[in-house]
Amino acid sequence: MIRNKKKKIASILLSSALMAGILAGCSSKEEATSGGGKTAEKEKVTFLIDNQTQLDGINAIINAFEKKNNIKVEIETRPGGSEGDNIIKTRLATGDMTDLVWNNSGSQLQALNPEQNFVDLSKEPFMENIMDDYKDAVSANGKVFGIPGTPTNAGGWLYNKKVYAELGLSVPKTWDELMANNEKIKQAGKTAVIGTYKDTWTSQVIVLADNYNVLAADPTFADDFTANKAKIATTPAALRSFEKLAEVYKKGYLNKDFLATGYDAGLKMLADGTGVQYPMITFALANLAVTSPDKMQDIGFFPQPSDTADKNGLTVWMPAGIFINKNSEHIEAAKKFLEFYVSQEGVDLYTSKIKPTGPVAIKGITLSDDVYTAVKDMQPYFESGKTTPALEFLSPVKGPNLEQITTQVGSGISSALDGAKLYDKDVEKQAKQLGLKGW
Repeated sequence: MIRNKKKKIASILLSSALMAGILAGCSSKEEATSGGGKTAEKEKVTFLIDNQTQLDGINAIINAFEKKNNIKVEIETRPGGSEGDNIIKTRLATGDMTDLVWNNSGSQLQALNPEQNFVDLSKEPFMENIMDDYKDAVSANGKVFGIPGTPTNAGGWLYNKKVYAELGLSVPKTWDELMANNEKIKQAGKTAVIGTYKDTWTSQVIVLADNYNVLAADPTFADDFTANKAKIATTPAALRSFEKLAEVYKKGYLNKDFLATGYDAGLKMLADGTGVQYPMITFALANLAVTSPDKMQDIGFFPQPSDTADKNGLTVWMPAGIFINKNSEHIEAAKKFLEFYVSQEGVDLYTSKIKPTGPVAIKGITLSDDVYTAVKDMQPYFESGKTTPALEFLSPVKGPNLEQITTQVGSGISSALDGAKLYDKDVEKQAKQLGLKGW
């Protein structure tokens, strides 16, 4: 009797254990119903993104992708800055990385040893439409590792089209033409070049936005600079960037209070037309759209002019990229997501939520007609291939004190040559810290 009772209890316990196991298994799987009414396990792809990235556009792509595929994309967030960089390095080193990784392109990608940690995408069909300049920014040893996560930005000159029309000015194709425009604007009683050196990072733009012109004159400069075979102070095309910055100050084209004026005030001057041109990176369009939405049609853009009209192109800030963890167990699903992300549908979904502040780094993609006027001004340079990345996407060498040096040059404290020499010393320290060859 007791033995039969024990058998019955054991049977009940065994059945309960089996049922618990089945239920546990079901609770750990996400199921989707197929067309035939059967359930199929939904694959999950994890995606690590910094918490400073706008997610509206990315989530729109994810939602549409999940509806079209039996794949769920789950976002994890991390801090930005150096703390976030350390988290990525640690998780890659410990094998605890997500399937997809959001990270900067250019020199900051190289610090992650992409060949060891990320999947080579160079032979994927969807990569054929990615701009070559962008591929260069996410490549190592001839392998390509990422797709663009956002549209691009460009460095150059935002300008007030309304004031240009009132003064009868044309978009300058050469530096001399720009200086002539500056003089006419000054004579009209307006600020020709908006200076906002209270926020010292803005003082760098004239120098950084000149990279298209530097490489047009000296195509090997980026590689030679990285290898310590060329210096800014002794390379005429590179020194010219500092000379342009100095010239704007010397000729009195800046607002009188440029050292006490900040970025936000500069944007207001541009929108109001009291300041007519602002050397700036086009991410500023998003700020302008918030503070002066009714003035966006008045704001145009032109690249930093070279000294000859036949060399006229755009310096581009390449977007962060999306990379696939080489140790992921869901590589094919992750590739399918990337393919959708860079499709026309994916771009449309993204830009329906976040208005682009530059063209996309994807060939054959059409942006909607309601993009900012300044973005329309940039598009022809992309279509004609007259673009080049900013130097920081071509070389890991960027000294930490550039904004202090350009503030000195841009306010007449240091000459262009002295500023270039200071910067050469600044990058030397950084290059040695990175252990670059030739330093």
